[in-house]
Amino acid sequence: MQVSNSIKSSNELRAISRNQLKGHWGTAVLLCLVFMILTTLAGTVPAIGMIVNLLVSGPLLLGYVSCFLKLIRKEPFRFENLFDGFSNFKSAFLAYLLMTIFTVLWTLLFLIPGIIAILRYSMTFYILHDHPNIGALEAIRTSKEMMIGYKWKLFCLFLSFWGWIILSILTLGIGFLWLTPYIQTAITNFYQELKSTQANLLESKSQEKDTVTVNT
Repeated sequence: MQVSNSIKSSNELRAISRNQLKGHWGTAVLLCLVFMILTTLAGTVPAIGMIVNLLVSGPLLLGYVSCFLKLIRKEPFRFENLFDGFSNFKSAFLAYLLMTIFTVLWTLLFLIPGIIAILRYSMTFYILHDHPNIGALEAIRTSKEMMIGYKWKLFCLFLSFWGWIILSILTLGIGFLWLTPYIQTAITNFYQELKSTQANLLESKSQEKDTVTVNT
């Protein structure tokens, strides 16, 4: 069930994100850089690179997301939180695997369905962070429900960074060191806004999972 609250505009989300990053740029840049290096190196392991990448990318992505959630919620924010996702390894791994499979299958149909799939599943790891017991498949389903009516809004947020992306390319990629945490913070704020409009949905999902666990 969706609530009629509106989400802030792309300009507002970017402005909020810049303010939140003040005093945290160094940690945020290092976080994004290490995340990129670790996921890239995992894929280069001889013979089993793809398997290693699948094993570590989900937990790392969950930890990555948790860091930016801590940032915008003004909670203690440390580089070490990047590895927090390994505490929920099973759900993080399965969520990443399923999202990859679903997105690839949609992309095989055509590029636009693939983009829609990425937007549809984009809140999965944020949901897993806030509701760690919900499970991978249910987190994906919840993301799909939450994003009904909001996919275009998130797509416009991505598009609002195109000028910065061009500038980053012109700096031979150096600008991406700062742009990446900027974009990620804005997306995290989008989730926080979306969460406030979907509080009833998230609460019901969490309660359903708790009921199943108790009955089991």
